[in-house]
Amino acid sequence: MIKQLPISVNGARKGEVRTQFAALCYRVKKGKLRILLVTSRRSKRWIVPKGWPIDSATPAATALQEAWEEAGVTGKSTGLSVGVYSYSKDVGGTDDLPCIAVLYPVEVKSLAKVFPEAGQRRRRWVSRKKAARLVAERELAQLILDFDPRRKKVAA
Repeated sequence: MIKQLPISVNGARKGEVRTQFAALCYRVKKGKLRILLVTSRRSKRWIVPKGWPIDSATPAATALQEAWEEAGVTGKSTGLSVGVYSYSKDVGGTDDLPCIAVLYPVEVKSLAKVFPEAGQRRRRWVSRKKAARLVAERELAQLILDFDPRRKKVAA
């Protein structure tokens, strides 16, 4: 059984924490699982696509939209989250915004060369282990390491 790591909101109160929806973009090629990471716009850190809730869209649909905008991904999601991670969003100024991101797997069907944020980000296919090393958030790294769509689900 996969165990969710504790979430850290750095002392923020309930009303101060924001929710985002994130896409764990992946493909299986020749039996190997690869994860697609993108760079953040400002700091160029390696991250997964994520964004704010979209009015009248499901969380999984929002994650798919962010995958398109930030990485040019066309894909599909089961709509089931694989977990939650926390991070501090740099919003400029002195304070960071504490955020919780709900992570949805997105099976990548194709990658566009032209997409909304193409000139602002890089993207890179990597193994789960390398993806976990490249992302800064410990909880996200653990979710990536635990994720494997090739595993058969066992009924409880």
